[in-house]
Amino acid sequence: MLGRILLLAMLVLGGVAHAQEQGRGPVTNLPMPRYVSIKGAQAYMRRGPAQTHRIDWVLRHRGTPLRVTAEYGAWRRVTDVDGVTGWVHSIVLSRVRNVVVTLEQVLMFEEPDPDSAPVAKANRGVIGRLLRCNLNWCEIRADGYRGWVAKSGIWGVDPDEVFE
Repeated sequence: MLGRILLLAMLVLGGVAHAQEQGRGPVTNLPMPRYVSIKGAQAYMRRGPAQTHRIDWVLRHRGTPLRVTAEYGAWRRVTDVDGVTGWVHSIVLSRVRNVVVTLEQVLMFEEPDPDSAPVAKANRGVIGRLLRCNLNWCEIRADGYRGWVAKSGIWGVDPDEVFE
């Protein structure tokens, strides 16, 4: 009997989560999917939306960007840059938009133009604060530098997203 209840709960949660992937979240009424970041130095990614669910991953970098794809009470289903998915409590999340460098190295430029002056280089895994984006470039602040990077070299913003 307990097995059937758990299976039913998983099916319901899966259906709720899938229905939320486009549109607005039923708890926050915010757009779905959307990007957020980790507030503190650590966050637990669980198998389901409750503290009784097993912790599958511990996220240990303040500001790590995550993509929210579902809401269930105070819990958010998130995906990280590597495609790992799990549930985190909303209290550990911030609406601050950050990105992470996905290429071995990206150049940061003064303007959204590869012919403009380079400002700095950012290596894979660097987390930067997202300031604004056009269709192909994003302005970020990372490690004390501010500059424009090609959108194709970062994760935490959708390819067609314009962000002001």
